Amino acid sequence: MDKKKKRPQLPFRLNLIFVVVFLLFSILIARLGTVQILKGQEFQDEIDRTVQETTAVSVPRGKIFDRNHKVIVDNKALYSITYTPPKGVQAKDKLDVAKKLAKYISMGSKKQLESLTDRNKKEYWYLVHKKKADKRLSAKEAENMKNAEQYNTILDRITDEEISEFTKEELEVMVIKKEMDKAYELSQQIVKNDKVKPKEYATVAEHLNELPGVNATADWDRIYPYKDTMKSLIGSITTQDQGIPSEKVAYYLTRGYSRNDRVGKTGLEEQYEGLLRGRKEQVQYITSKNGSIIDSDVVVTGERGKDLILSIDMEYQKKVDKIIRTEMSKVVGYFSYMDDAMAVVMNPKTGEILSVSGQHYDRKKGKFENAAYKALYDAHRPGSSIKGATVLSGFQSGVLTPGQYFNDAKIKIAGTPEKGSYRDMGPINEYTALERSSNVYMFYIALRMGGEFGNPTGRSAKFNPEAFQEMRNYFSQFGLGSETGIDFPHESTGYKGSKKTAGLLMDYSIGQYDTFTTLQLAQYVSTIANDGYRVKPHFLKEVREPSVAKDQKSAIFKTVDTTVMNRIQMDEQYIKRVQQGFTAAYQGSQGTASKVFARKSYNPIGKTGTAQNEVYKDGVKIANTENLTLVGYAPANDPEVAFAVIVPNTPNNSKSQINYQIGEGILDTYFDMKKKGNQ
Repeated sequence: MDKKKKRPQLPFRLNLIFVVVFLLFSILIARLGTVQILKGQEFQDEIDRTVQETTAVSVPRGKIFDRNHKVIVDNKALYSITYTPPKGVQAKDKLDVAKKLAKYISMGSKKQLESLTDRNKKEYWYLVHKKKADKRLSAKEAENMKNAEQYNTILDRITDEEISEFTKEELEVMVIKKEMDKAYELSQQIVKNDKVKPKEYATVAEHLNELPGVNATADWDRIYPYKDTMKSLIGSITTQDQGIPSEKVAYYLTRGYSRNDRVGKTGLEEQYEGLLRGRKEQVQYITSKNGSIIDSDVVVTGERGKDLILSIDMEYQKKVDKIIRTEMSKVVGYFSYMDDAMAVVMNPKTGEILSVSGQHYDRKKGKFENAAYKALYDAHRPGSSIKGATVLSGFQSGVLTPGQYFNDAKIKIAGTPEKGSYRDMGPINEYTALERSSNVYMFYIALRMGGEFGNPTGRSAKFNPEAFQEMRNYFSQFGLGSETGIDFPHESTGYKGSKKTAGLLMDYSIGQYDTFTTLQLAQYVSTIANDGYRVKPHFLKEVREPSVAKDQKSAIFKTVDTTVMNRIQMDEQYIKRVQQGFTAAYQGSQGTASKVFARKSYNPIGKTGTAQNEVYKDGVKIANTENLTLVGYAPANDPEVAFAVIVPNTPNNSKSQINYQIGEGILDTYFDMKKKGNQ
């Protein structure tokens, strides 16, 4: 019997699944159609309005304090109107924003309006009359020109008459746009932070939705509670108009800066830029396609720069400034060429700078100006104050033995002027030579180092020019003629004479040839005070995290340790003998400074100096003057303070003791403040 073949049938449940899947796909397709056709533009707009860009916002710099945590440099909060150009923004868009912003802020001061150039005005005229302006360049002319050439040619053809009748309102718009044009893409530019009124700030903040890229925020400026005291060493920062100095653009850009960031350009502000700058706040903006900011979010919290604690005592600094001005004021009226005086005070054991003073008398204005930088930059002949280094050079080179006598009488080498001390002293050793400041004793050391072991009076002296470098090498161990290592962007190392003769080496040995700065002299005497250890002088004492509360000290980030640069290559007994000679100079019966320092309870010692110095004007010598110097430290047995003073260009043979009086004031004030618990 034939069996009929049965056709296979799908199970009911499988059919049901197919139906459900079909219905789901139908719904999905319908939904996609709705999204694409009916809601497409709406969702595209949503995508367009979620473009994200991140902008870095500057933060206030770290503060600077003195060693007693008194504020030297602070930040003052300011209202600020800023502009951050959206990506791809056009000049016409900026102009539209500037016109709107001009309704809410005033930028029409005389100075601001005068800052507008003819080009600024022509660029404005071009944007307002673009179609008319473009017709001034034919298509044929434009064929062989680049876009920039076309634009500049059109500007050139805008007449002076066309830019001569702008209203004050239009000029104000130009000023605003000029500031906006300084901004780099996605980099914040301050449009106005000088005297922004609360009403202006509030009004701009209220209308930000119609001002793409504009923001009402807080800015800051540097303030100086001690005014110009030490300001030339504290330094300055660039303005936002200046931004990063052109010669350092590459350096700063690789370190995360923007071109219009303010940076330290001089002094300690420049030296410690990396610590003072802080961490920028990074803000992520959500913008629409036309650049309007819809929303923002802080993705990296900004932090003010770290605080610097200097070794300077500002109250002591003010007193040292006053001492110098007081003593100068007694003589500037009849000391025609004496316009400056400098002093450096430091701790010889640690290298901490306690005070740096430079006072300049402006004869045209008839007043003093703080010029502390001169103590690091201006080099002068130091005279006899460096004779300690000369004696030690003699000892170490082997041409001088402890206790050796020379006859102090004038020396006349053939072909050179007669050289001598201020009086013939007869037979003297190194103690008396330092006590009475003998020139002749130093001459014999120099002559012997040059190969002349006799008295060359009446003949030529034997001389090996290499002796110059040998003595300079010894001097450089004290910091004389070399960098001191100070934590400051620049310092002078002084002038080194190029001629090398026996007579000039004799001059060098008494501080009458090469020139040195006040800071170099301070390091030199500190090295002697410190038993031959030369330490690096420094302004920075410690670095702290940004302070929060006004009177609350924050956590220490870093402390500055004492750095020994070198130990002079001279026997300790030689250094002790020079120290004894310094004691005699300040306290001996014939000491050059004994009338001032012999009875001081703080036991000071040191060395005086006078150097002949010529004054030139336009290459012509107009006067012969003297540089008066003084170096010293105290107490002699346990030094805690060392100093150097230079007063250039006092009259010849004036018998002025202004260097002594300044030095006395420096030490008296230091120990008086210490006694009162202020040091």
